[in-house]
Amino acid sequence: MRFVLASASPARLQTLRAAGLAPEVIVSGVDEDVLTAGTPGELVQVLASAKADAVADTLNDALVLGCDSMLELDGQALGKPAAAAAAVERWRSMRGRSGALHTGHALIDTGTGRRVEGVASTTVHFGSPSDAEIEAYVASGEPLYVAGAFTIDGFGGWFVESIEGDHHNVVGLSLPLLRRLLHELGHGLTDLGWPTPQATWL
Repeated sequence: MRFVLASASPARLQTLRAAGLAPEVIVSGVDEDVLTAGTPGELVQVLASAKADAVADTLNDALVLGCDSMLELDGQALGKPAAAAAAVERWRSMRGRSGALHTGHALIDTGTGRRVEGVASTTVHFGSPSDAEIEAYVASGEPLYVAGAFTIDGFGGWFVESIEGDHHNVVGLSLPLLRRLLHELGHGLTDLGWPTPQATWL
């Protein structure tokens, strides 16, 4: 069955590929700045749904997945920092603390019109990088392109002490949650050709 990822995130695409799927990618073009919600968890779901809807409206007989992630710290939703200076300040406020990484998921079956949604949340415990390490990390550019200004599978992995919850959710989508959503729509992984011929666990 045709499976489409409505996201420009290379980390989400790589996560799905490493797990044995080969999704098409169609970027939604949704203006995220105009959408609001009461809580960070609600906001990521609103954004994920908007992305999935925008792509699903253009397709027939496909499964469309929309996702959005944000870090919640002190009750605030933190997406991608606007500039390097903002990323430095954010890391200075995050070090030695814990936040919740929320990812909204929206899965639409355009053939039936059915949809399912869900939010996965993972608690992230940050280390205490020095000012010099923060400056170097931000200078790498990585924090500017990811929710919460950090990665767990890249340069930022040095500064994540531990997590409580799904590791893949911190990367960009929850594989266990996605599998449950597929089943709610009456589909299994094998309906998507899993594992793909080019997939390998080595």
